[in-house]
Amino acid sequence: MQPSVLQFWRDYLDSLPSSEPHPEGPADVFAFGDSKELADELAALVLEGVKTATCSALWSYEQDQKPIPQKGELSIVIDGAGIPVAVIETIEVFLAAFNEVTERFAWEEGEGDRSLAYWRQAHRNFFGRQRFDDRAFDERMTLVCERFRVLHIRPPKAPAK
Repeated sequence: MQPSVLQFWRDYLDSLPSSEPHPEGPADVFAFGDSKELADELAALVLEGVKTATCSALWSYEQDQKPIPQKGELSIVIDGAGIPVAVIETIEVFLAAFNEVTERFAWEEGEGDRSLAYWRQAHRNFFGRQRFDDRAFDERMTLVCERFRVLHIRPPKAPAK
């Protein structure tokens, strides 16, 4: 773990009451999206409380031989520069076909105008850029859908003097 991420995790643990469990480490450290710009944009939406859900292609977990997220796991969200911005807790995980994602879930993802039409176009583009071995984007592809809540955020920077 990068020193800044480790310090952020320690700051989160220090914010917990001593009576609460203190997990050893986060389940994951990640940035949303597939570019620095998108990571920054989506991290900002998390900090604003607008983005409370996300999804990934099940194929990416299979390809990387990673387990899918589980309810109760804690993760650190980083921005496009790798700076930690939030500790989130996964509160729900479910599988859904791309073409079965609901308006409610699109709204909770918080992107664009938050409509299902925007979500579908943005995610068609996103998944179309991904490489999944010999598979390509398909409207019926399975997504790992997550809802999360923010537990800890990076404090705002103090104004320059």
